[in-house]
Amino acid sequence: MPSKAQPVKLPIIGWREWVQLPQLGIAKVKAKIDTGARSSSLHAYDLKYEEREGKQWVRFKVHTRQRSTSEKVEAESQVLEFRKVRSSNGQVTKRPVILTKVEILGQLFEIELTLANRDSMGFRMLLGREAIRGRILVDSGASYLSGVPKRLKGKGGTKAKGTKRPSVKTENDAT
Repeated sequence: MPSKAQPVKLPIIGWREWVQLPQLGIAKVKAKIDTGARSSSLHAYDLKYEEREGKQWVRFKVHTRQRSTSEKVEAESQVLEFRKVRSSNGQVTKRPVILTKVEILGQLFEIELTLANRDSMGFRMLLGREAIRGRILVDSGASYLSGVPKRLKGKGGTKAKGTKRPSVKTENDAT
């Protein structure tokens, strides 16, 4: 017997998007949406740990622009745990995991985020499948469906190129 439940309308994003991390003071960072990666990761360096009221905290710095050290944000967060993570090249490292909110397409939700030096990687942030499961669908042929930050429009070399749609697309619109 067919289900009579209404299909869930999930917003659709591209394989790369601009996201915000408001609790960390990061207004915009380019993220690769990677459904092949379980966890999400943020480029962080100069990590310093301290204990506050019996809980471990981490202070860190983030370069928010690709291939650039000109923009730097200093942030801090409570450490949820340390987790062994296998990178795309097969190397296993122990990374701090934090809980923070991410904003994409006007949706704000909490995700687990590992902190790692991603200087040699193509994106400062990787948004993995655990973060988007049940919240967002990915159109692997599209980019920047959430738009481009106003301050980046028109600047040489930093203007995001790709598909831009005027309204939020849902899975039911994709037929």
